[in-house]
Amino acid sequence: MQQITATRSESQILATNKVLRNTYSLLAMTLLFSAATAGLAMVMNFPPFNPIVTLIGYFGLLFATSRFSNSGLGILFVFLLTGFMGLTLGPILNLYLATANGSQLVMTALGGTGVIFLALSGYVLTSRKDFSFMGGFLMVGVLVAFLGGIAAMIFSMPILSLAVSGMFVLLMSGLILYQTSEIIHGGETNYIMATVTLYVSIYNLFLSLLHLLTAFGGDD
Repeated sequence: MQQITATRSESQILATNKVLRNTYSLLAMTLLFSAATAGLAMVMNFPPFNPIVTLIGYFGLLFATSRFSNSGLGILFVFLLTGFMGLTLGPILNLYLATANGSQLVMTALGGTGVIFLALSGYVLTSRKDFSFMGGFLMVGVLVAFLGGIAAMIFSMPILSLAVSGMFVLLMSGLILYQTSEIIHGGETNYIMATVTLYVSIYNLFLSLLHLLTAFGGDD
């Protein structure tokens, strides 16, 4: 019985390591691809995407990725999703870069995003702490922040917009902790969906930090 248990345990560890390795490999590739499409949008000087078009494109591709997450098509839709998000990011970055210290703000936000992601992921991977208890809170928090962001955009409320950005920094940080924990504890076995969650967390974390830095830097 002990030998069977040990074998199963070893099998689970190997499966978890495979999901973790595949997730970070795919995440790295999608981030590079997203950066390339963002750069293309910047060079081509694309106008800012209509928010409705962005939401339809995002949720449509997210649904397709989830639908085919257990097949090879899932990888294709991951790249379509992250490539599309890169295209939407390009015009936003051009707007920030047009400000006096825009380059510095973008690089600071990018560096801050990298440090936060590496620090939080590293903490979970080394401590092996279980953050599964955060799932319900994060789901509700993201929904509230999302609705708050829509309200801030419709009613042109800068203070609410800043509050939403602050919420997203905290929520996306929590989501990185949660998703990494789910992978190492076997709660997430699909590396495609794990990649999407981490990519979206990084994307929103970067934009939220950039918004906050710009506001407190006096350029918003």
